[in-house]
Amino acid sequence: MSMPLNDERPTCTSSAEDQGSDVESSSERCDSTTSTSDLDCSLESFTSDCSSKQSTPSSSPPKIITLDEVMASAKDISNLTLAHEIIVNHNFQMEQNHLPQNSIEKLVRDTIHKAFWEILESELKDDPPEYQQAIKLLEEIREILLSFLNPGANRMRTQIMEVLDMDLICQQVDNEAVDIQGLASYIITTMGKLCAPARDEEVKKLRESPDNIVTLFKEIFRVLDLMKMDMINFTIQNLRPELQRQSVEYERAKFQSILDKTPSALDHTTSWIKSALEELLQALNPTDQTSGQGKGQRVLPGPFLVIDTAYLHILTWDCKKSPLPETLMTDESRLREIQSQLQQIQAVNEVLLIVYSAIGGPIQGLPSLADRLKRMCSVLLDGMHSSDFNLEEALEGVSAQICCELNKSLTERNYPGLTPALQATLTGQMCSITQKSNPIRTLVEERVQQYFMTLISAPEPLTKLEQVPAGLTAIKPELASLGAKFIALANYNRRVYGRFYSGILRKLMFSDAPPAQTPAQDPAESPAVSS
Repeated sequence: MSMPLNDERPTCTSSAEDQGSDVESSSERCDSTTSTSDLDCSLESFTSDCSSKQSTPSSSPPKIITLDEVMASAKDISNLTLAHEIIVNHNFQMEQNHLPQNSIEKLVRDTIHKAFWEILESELKDDPPEYQQAIKLLEEIREILLSFLNPGANRMRTQIMEVLDMDLICQQVDNEAVDIQGLASYIITTMGKLCAPARDEEVKKLRESPDNIVTLFKEIFRVLDLMKMDMINFTIQNLRPELQRQSVEYERAKFQSILDKTPSALDHTTSWIKSALEELLQALNPTDQTSGQGKGQRVLPGPFLVIDTAYLHILTWDCKKSPLPETLMTDESRLREIQSQLQQIQAVNEVLLIVYSAIGGPIQGLPSLADRLKRMCSVLLDGMHSSDFNLEEALEGVSAQICCELNKSLTERNYPGLTPALQATLTGQMCSITQKSNPIRTLVEERVQQYFMTLISAPEPLTKLEQVPAGLTAIKPELASLGAKFIALANYNRRVYGRFYSGILRKLMFSDAPPAQTPAQDPAESPAVSS
């Protein structure tokens, strides 16, 4: 029987803020280590007529995928996700999975554990005592202690094997000479030698535990589980530098393995790139439908512009309507966090534009007031991306708070307060930004898209972070922070999956007929920013 608390599965923990800061530092690493050969390979694979296994999914007819292949792909995805998280998030660590309080899983687990400890307690109270369950405990504890040892710790390994020799203990049981309390004491002493300094206090408490041997073993297993998490996280820390050195090749190879087993693993990615391509084709060929031009005569966008546009679409991607591209799934939580923060700061900027446009001179040139109004909006609009958030109601609250703050500031400087009519106008204008067609909302969203497109296509995007378009000055720090995070994700993603994108683009653009003309590459589409 497996031991209580040893079946706790570890889970990864990292706050969105931690993830963001780590991605930003990852940006510097990615920019400094971008491989020219990776970039050249992507360009070569795009312009080449030959098909590369790494650059495109199989074009053979669909095949039946076996359960074993599905399970193997699932394992590859799990490994890829874990490795990616370790690479991009320096604060990533593993923790025990705490089941929900009233869940069936927790109820079943607790019932089994309770039954095990009750059997153990009953056996030890027998006359003479039974040690069948106790021996299972000791054997599992021995294996856990051995797993903590370094390969060269032969002396301690030998000592543990000698003291916790199951054959010897069984003989002692037969001769009624076993000392369970003494064995528990040795186990605690050994744990004290092997544990991290952060667990010294926990081990000390074990030495002070009551004489009840069952309670003591429960606590021993609890601390051993903590030590196992410490060991896993220590291993992750040691593994991270090596993973970072080989991150692009490792993730690319893992995804290729998934693609080999599951040929449809690029379907959503293909749809994502196709959507960007179609948008650009429509913009470059506005009269294509009426002029009677053949498909082969259309002007085609450059490949880098297509991928840049595809990345831009991710900022407004609706996962409810369509899943994220498979190549971005490992960054789903980070991308969603960027989306929600961007949505919030856009709304804050829209509100501030309305206020300063309506009031004008009396509140211009007051940075402390602007900062208070901005913080007020941010607090009241926090969580606006949630499905149950009532944005219009929140904006009414924002309007009331802002009008109150404005009246206070105006009267302190001997200006007349806001009239009821003007307050009502402000409230109406603020609430109207819930409508997608609102001109102020449209203006802000277009300029935010313009800002991110500049970053995505720039050879040195980090130098462009502070260059926000007119009208977005109020949210410049927040916009620059989100820009750095997003560019780090996009650049790293491009380095890993650029070859796959090249294969998809080649099929989408040249599968039927070659183009009559292709516009010259814009400087923004320089190979220096793509892979």
